[in-house]
Amino acid sequence: MQLEDWIAGRGGIVHRQVVREARWTDRAVRAAVRAGAVEPIRRTWLAVGNASADAVAAARAGGRVACVTLAQERGWWMPDSVDAARHISILPHARPGEIAEGDVVHWTKPVAPASPHSISESIEDALAHIAGCLPPEPARVVWESAISTERLSLDALRHVRWRTKAAARLAEESSDLSDSGLESMFLIRLSSWGVPIRQQAPLAGRRVDFLIGRSLVVQVDGHVFHSTAADRGRDVRHDAELRLRGYTVMRFTYAQIVHDWGGVERMVARAIAAGLHMANVRAVR
Repeated sequence: MQLEDWIAGRGGIVHRQVVREARWTDRAVRAAVRAGAVEPIRRTWLAVGNASADAVAAARAGGRVACVTLAQERGWWMPDSVDAARHISILPHARPGEIAEGDVVHWTKPVAPASPHSISESIEDALAHIAGCLPPEPARVVWESAISTERLSLDALRHVRWRTKAAARLAEESSDLSDSGLESMFLIRLSSWGVPIRQQAPLAGRRVDFLIGRSLVVQVDGHVFHSTAADRGRDVRHDAELRLRGYTVMRFTYAQIVHDWGGVERMVARAIAAGLHMANVRAVR
């Protein structure tokens, strides 16, 4: 195996110390660099063609992939309103390298130590930066996606010694019940209405996204969980069963929640005004 292939199999960028510990000699490294197969970055990192542009930029800056950039790399749900700028964290008082125009740099001491051989900051530090970078609603949406994606413990998050009030507040307010950012958005926006809202309530053999009051069911159709004919068939059968038991069922799509929130809000408000959340139902699971 060639060194460049070995690096490519590890994400395309590797700390030099990791290369040494894997028994690659300095001679092999110099040969790969001379051949143009491996790019050295700040005498610390070695990169090949499949390395992400964000990781390479962070290495050149002498920092780590951070904040919403790390969130996107890890597949956390990201609201459309979030700016696409690259975020990099650099230790306070460090001597930075090359920082590209438009990059956002966080000069912060880590909340949680990350391996010196990692090009990415810790999950906790990404959450801390997100709490400070984004407005409260999108920040909570991203936090709840991280909780679901990374299988984070709410108790553990609430025991972290967060350095900002924004991060501490998000740790207290965030839920581990949302399957998607759409559900987080829906709950956050309606939580001030003073109407009881339950997430993931078990009804008629399946869980529903939201149960408002006693009898108003709201389902949020994100693409991932409702993309096949079989999925749609199960949804239709379950909706029919709920209606037979006296529930009112409302479904909203991604496009409606993201691009027509006023229409969604008005529809739910009309249902509540009509008392559809207070009907007598056969609450058999």
